[in-house]
Amino acid sequence: MSQRILISGSVAYDTIMVFDGHFKDHILPDRVHMLNVAFLTPRLKREFGGCAANIAYTLRALGGEPVILATVGQDGREYLDRLTRLQIDTSHVRMLADHYTAQAFITTDLADNQITAFHPGAMSQAHQVSVPAGAAAFGIVAPNGKDAMLGHAREFKAHGVPFLFDPGQGLPMFDGEELRALISDASAVAVNDYEASMLSEKTGWSEAEIAGRVKALIVTRGAQGSQVWVDGACQTIAAAPIREALDPTGCGDAYRGGLLYGLSQEWDWVRAARLGSVMGAIKIEQQGAQNHTISRDDVARRHEQAYAVRPW
Repeated sequence: MSQRILISGSVAYDTIMVFDGHFKDHILPDRVHMLNVAFLTPRLKREFGGCAANIAYTLRALGGEPVILATVGQDGREYLDRLTRLQIDTSHVRMLADHYTAQAFITTDLADNQITAFHPGAMSQAHQVSVPAGAAAFGIVAPNGKDAMLGHAREFKAHGVPFLFDPGQGLPMFDGEELRALISDASAVAVNDYEASMLSEKTGWSEAEIAGRVKALIVTRGAQGSQVWVDGACQTIAAAPIREALDPTGCGDAYRGGLLYGLSQEWDWVRAARLGSVMGAIKIEQQGAQNHTISRDDVARRHEQAYAVRPW
């Protein structure tokens, strides 16, 4: 069986700023209609990001075979060179000379809340990239240009590739009818707890009803762990312990990298989700979405610490 994972999603630069305070102390609930706030951010980093690249980073470090389906702009050569050095397949990433690479500007407070501004740039043209033919263990439709998310979902289905629908921050782009169709075509759905509520509101389906239409529904809940719905039953996966929470940026993507690695090895959903939880814990201990060091021995040790069994 092929172990390739086809990853439709963004490749982006992240500018991450840390506010040494709490947003809630500066945003007045009775003044949100005339919001005008400024935050002093003494710490700033420009990082490699984007959902597809973040997922691929963790997946490849575990020994997986990610293939990115995305677009970058005229400033994307440095990024593509880096992905190539990491032995990540970029043969289906297209560079567009008349666009900039997608850019996220993220401000994080001390409670790990985030305010993000995002310029899509070349990502809006990601539908120009097609899902390649050939065997693949799994695909994922992660946040990308809307046309790419819709098109790649159709192509995964046409090619017989099971795929995970991960709408993420792209969820507001879709109406209820589009979301119901995407869920119906997907093999599984992955969202965080906030997105799960929004998805239910837009589709008119409860979490249980969404789970009944796919093989698995995964809902991540931060420090409260995650929930995996399979065959009508919901199982809670405890969060893997962390040493220190430094930066939540990309934690969901690291979780998905671990989850997809497990699926490529034909693990069951719960076992794969546990690995995802460990990868999210490893990521949150580092700044940026692609700076965490991944050792299979360390992953196995932390997995055993969290779940009393080694993953391999």
